[in-house]
Amino acid sequence: MKLYNVQSEYGVKNKQKKSKNKLDQESIVRIWKLIISAIFMIIGFSKLLAPNISILFYFIGYFVIGGGIVFKAVRNIFHGKIFDENFLMTIATVGALVLGEYPEAVAVMFFYEVGNLFEDIATNNSKRSISALLEVKPNFATLKLSDKTKHVDPSVVQIGQVIVVKPGEKIPLDGVVIAGNSNVDTSALTGESMPQSLTIDDEALSGSINQNGTLEIKVTKKYSDSTVVKILDMVQNASAKKAPAEKFITRFAKIYTPIVVAMALMLAILPPLVTGEWSMWISRALVFLVISCPCALVISVPLSFFGGIGAASKQGVLVKGSSYLELLNDVDTIAFDKTGTLTKGKFEVIDVAPIKSISKQELLSYAAAVEQNSTHPIAQSIEKSFKGDLRSLVVSNVNESAGQGISATVNGKMIVVGNAKSMRGIDIIKNDNIGTIVYVSADNEFMGSIVIADEPKDDAKSAIELLHKRGIKSVMLTGDNESVGLQTANKLGLDQAFTQLLPEDKVNIVADLLKKSRERNKKVAFVGDGINDTPVLTSADIGFAMGGLGSDAAVEAADIVIMGDEPSKVSKTIKIAQVTRKIVMENISFAIGIKVLFLILGAFGFVGMWQAVFADVGVTVIAVLNAVRLEFLK
Repeated sequence: MKLYNVQSEYGVKNKQKKSKNKLDQESIVRIWKLIISAIFMIIGFSKLLAPNISILFYFIGYFVIGGGIVFKAVRNIFHGKIFDENFLMTIATVGALVLGEYPEAVAVMFFYEVGNLFEDIATNNSKRSISALLEVKPNFATLKLSDKTKHVDPSVVQIGQVIVVKPGEKIPLDGVVIAGNSNVDTSALTGESMPQSLTIDDEALSGSINQNGTLEIKVTKKYSDSTVVKILDMVQNASAKKAPAEKFITRFAKIYTPIVVAMALMLAILPPLVTGEWSMWISRALVFLVISCPCALVISVPLSFFGGIGAASKQGVLVKGSSYLELLNDVDTIAFDKTGTLTKGKFEVIDVAPIKSISKQELLSYAAAVEQNSTHPIAQSIEKSFKGDLRSLVVSNVNESAGQGISATVNGKMIVVGNAKSMRGIDIIKNDNIGTIVYVSADNEFMGSIVIADEPKDDAKSAIELLHKRGIKSVMLTGDNESVGLQTANKLGLDQAFTQLLPEDKVNIVADLLKKSRERNKKVAFVGDGINDTPVLTSADIGFAMGGLGSDAAVEAADIVIMGDEPSKVSKTIKIAQVTRKIVMENISFAIGIKVLFLILGAFGFVGMWQAVFADVGVTVIAVLNAVRLEFLK
């Protein structure tokens, strides 16, 4: 067994601290460069020194602040990346120096770096909420052996082994509490600040922080399949799928930049051939280049989407790509699974109705023996309600049919436990009680039925109300019987409910919803948590998984994962998406509008280099500050 290396952990922590310090050091260096450059520029501009000395001060100030940009421009040329912002800034400022416009050349580089500093600050603020999620990664697990404990790497712990988590430590792997009780902080995972109480038989999620009691946890998932690893993977790949607006800006910059360089070149050559005023038109061409730099667009649009993803993560919602954030703006219909999504999924057996020749305990024993092999909340409630010893029942040939039930051989009898559809060919006594009805048969003979009740989640009703306020239609899809489904739908105020559905029925209904929405040029979202929801999550335009209690398959298939257990966060995520799009469109409109205006004015000589600096850096700073508003979104 690989032992946990305390020195190694210390090294990792030190490395992380050094990385953070390095970033801080880079910011400090940039600020000092700005200060030094400003001092040299002010001295040169003051005219206290001889002209030659003043020019020298300008050159020193220029290379202090702009040397890195010039280096990047030259390096990129050799790598085939000619038309970028570094190239534009270099050619414009070097040209200004050649023309003797020393203050303007230094000022352009100075304010360009000020804009970059604003961008770094804004980006770091946006990343902070997402980086908090990366810090949930556990460094070790305390493995319980027969008479002692050992620190080991979480990746070597196997399913079924027991780990000990002391107060203040992170829970390193998913599992079930087998001893102890405590409050745990799940805020980094779910966005919920209220601590969660854990006791025996409760599920413990990796990445949570144990607060006040020692827990013994039986591991149920390998580290590679744990909640914390899946979150890390989703966060680190969140920027992989770009929104249409981001793709547009990338394509726009690649086409736009060489065009404006060509226009600047024509502006520098063609008019002087007629007028002979080469100096004036070259100066205008350089001003044109400074104005044309597409920094505001290239920086602010991705930053806006990054800010939107960060704002969502603060709410405990992981968006797997900015494209999904963009699509949410067009959603006009949301379909919900019922059990575990709109309802708590904490079922209780409220009635057992066997046929006359069978006792309630016997009916429950056969049902529990079969259902002990399932992780479905209904199955777990049946197993929990049986107070006898299941070890006396020999179970084999277990077969689960999604959307119907589960069958197995128990003590030589073929037992089927499921809904009415699983009882094909069997003469059953229909149970009309309000609740989820589970029927049981043995060797194709009806044994009786079990009634199970579930309650809506605390915020389910408000979640539907919030969607209605946004003009979004709500639909519920459930495999439950009609009476239970309609009762829940009416209680929560849903617009429409479909009951007694198999997984393929859900896919067909969502396909019909998609067809109708696309006629209106709109999108359909689906919210679910179970393995049987996976096909629907994949087929919908946007799939939401309730990740806190949801299955791994649902989390993998979904585009957006709600780490907590609140359906109201669907509406909050849509609000974030709408604000993000609004800010993106504001930035695009503002940047392009100002650019076009100043390009025209620059071409005709109505603005000089100082105004060009505002058009470039000023617009960038304003657009970045506008994007930063997402940080304060609640």
